[in-house]
Amino acid sequence: MLEMTNIEKYAADRCLFRIEHLKIYPGDRIGLIGRNGAGKSTLLGILAGVVRPDRGKIDRRCALSYIPQLEPAGQTPSSMSGGEKTRRKIAAALGEDRPLLLADEPAANLDMSGRELLEAKLLAFKGAVVLVAHDRQLLDALCTAIWEIADGGFKIYRGNYSGYLEQKANARRQQEREYEKYLDARDHLAAAIQDRQARSAATRKTPKRMGNSEARLHKMGNQKAKANLDKAVKALESRLATLAPVAKPKDAPAAAFAFGAAGDLHGKTVVRGEGLHKAFGGRVIFQDAAFSLPGGQRVALCGDNGCGKSTLLTMIARREAPLRVAPRARFGYFAQGLENLDPAKTVLANVMAGSAHDEGTVRQLLARLLFRRDDVFKPVGVLSGGERTRVSLARIIAGDANILLLDEPTNYLDLPSLEALEEVLAAYRGTVLFSAHDRRFIDRVATQLLVFADGKLRPFPGNYSQYLGHRSEQSRPADEESAMVRGHRLAEILGRLSLAKNQEEAARLESEYRALLAKAKA
Repeated sequence: MLEMTNIEKYAADRCLFRIEHLKIYPGDRIGLIGRNGAGKSTLLGILAGVVRPDRGKIDRRCALSYIPQLEPAGQTPSSMSGGEKTRRKIAAALGEDRPLLLADEPAANLDMSGRELLEAKLLAFKGAVVLVAHDRQLLDALCTAIWEIADGGFKIYRGNYSGYLEQKANARRQQEREYEKYLDARDHLAAAIQDRQARSAATRKTPKRMGNSEARLHKMGNQKAKANLDKAVKALESRLATLAPVAKPKDAPAAAFAFGAAGDLHGKTVVRGEGLHKAFGGRVIFQDAAFSLPGGQRVALCGDNGCGKSTLLTMIARREAPLRVAPRARFGYFAQGLENLDPAKTVLANVMAGSAHDEGTVRQLLARLLFRRDDVFKPVGVLSGGERTRVSLARIIAGDANILLLDEPTNYLDLPSLEALEEVLAAYRGTVLFSAHDRRFIDRVATQLLVFADGKLRPFPGNYSQYLGHRSEQSRPADEESAMVRGHRLAEILGRLSLAKNQEEAARLESEYRALLAKAKA
């Protein structure tokens, strides 16, 4: 359907990527991933023909549809929300019914129900798909291959995103083994050289009580032994010089982590609301709503765009009546568009300014959030949106808060940053109340949900996947298989397919995948 040869693209004097040869075939479902700024949107634009490569050839052999990340001016009414504009772009592209679809962040601005609908639509799409996405659930449910742009390089991984992560982990373990073997060989050769050099030096000495004739014989033997030892030293040094070096794997941040104070809030409930009413203009947000926030839990606010998640977080941060807040509650509030950083100061200085922790502890937190070594000395003013988000979150987490209120903390974060934030919040020892549209993030972080529906707030004791299962059981016949269950099974099969041990297992998994996919399209 499309073939690329010897493609190169630069940003100023920095090489974004080099791709020797790349093909897209009918039925391909490809996820394009990489850090912010790696060149994902640029590569998708080259595939679509709206961006020119600096070198190379592209052969497009079919019609294609392209969903850009940025909306062209004058194409949609200004009154439409970001989510509505995104839905409109997706519907228009799918309506063209072309054999190849290129989509740049199609899940951006979509709430969870919108993301579930997008997932179902893409699963039902009959053509090939290449998409840039930070939604790991979507990448797992849809993709049969992952393209990764990293450090100017380009790699292809078979399988979905979970399969990609497993292959990366296996590669790191192999690199660690190779590095350990290299160190052992290097140290062994160095020790052997040192031993022979010491023995060579010792052969020069003649025992004091030895006679002249014996000394002459001893000296002759010493010279021969010394020559042999020196020859051995040179041979060992040559082996050491030609020993192929193995790069040391990048250090992972330390496992120890202790932020957040859980023990200084007494009582099971830290925030309670009853009889909550809120309206903007004539639109009712809450109507006699009630909720309680249990201490020490990580609670996700779930609901469609505009249901009131941001409103509730703001009310809590302001301690608005009739909310009742525990006397010792100290809030750390992260809001969309709320800037708490000094752009002239460094990353480290910004986080230290609001922290009672020592520099070593703060740097440990920053390392967990992917600011390592000299990164902490960068001025905040030169950082990307995603990097600033991580610094802002670090400042809040490192403060003296015992309750975190986080409004869409996953916005602008790439996949490694998302996963780093998941680990940090999962280890946080205080209470967390957050909103997010990333389904995998909610699953990994939340211990409970607070669901918005019809102006009410309903608690659920579990994560988002468990909630979907519960909702499905409540609304569907017991023998009806839901699209979500099929989606999870498809993701599981794709992950196993990429690691199949033999052709028989691969054929069986492929057959099951095709059967489930046909059912999803029906």
